Amino acid sequence: MASVSSDETELPRAQLPSLRIRIVFGDEAMLGPGKAELLERIRDTGSIAAAGRAMNMSYRRAWALVEEMNAAFHEPLVTSSRGGVRGGGAQLSQAGKTVLEHYRKLEQIMARAGARRIAALEAMLTQPPAKS
Repeated sequence: MASVSSDETELPRAQLPSLRIRIVFGDEAMLGPGKAELLERIRDTGSIAAAGRAMNMSYRRAWALVEEMNAAFHEPLVTSSRGGVRGGGAQLSQAGKTVLEHYRKLEQIMARAGARRIAALEAMLTQPPAKS
């Protein structure tokens, strides 16, 4: 495992330990890697349907996750418009951009903070993963 800097400078993803963070806010709201990826893909494609397809997810499932996230936060994370002459689309609201930024930064912080212990666990594996 590569050494990890203790400061908050950006490191290439290949150098960071792989963590999957799921944040559970009480009984109703949750934010994890799947929802974060969905937000990124909506940001990149401008479409809930395209984002879902890119994740091998039905439009119905993608839309349900968007509705779930929008209901969980004070402000909607994704705004959308129906089709028409110009076609429909979706985009992240400022709140959506901020939530995604906080989530990705938290992943980086946790990977750095836990790197030594993750390396120790990795060393205990029967067959450690091949280094790239």
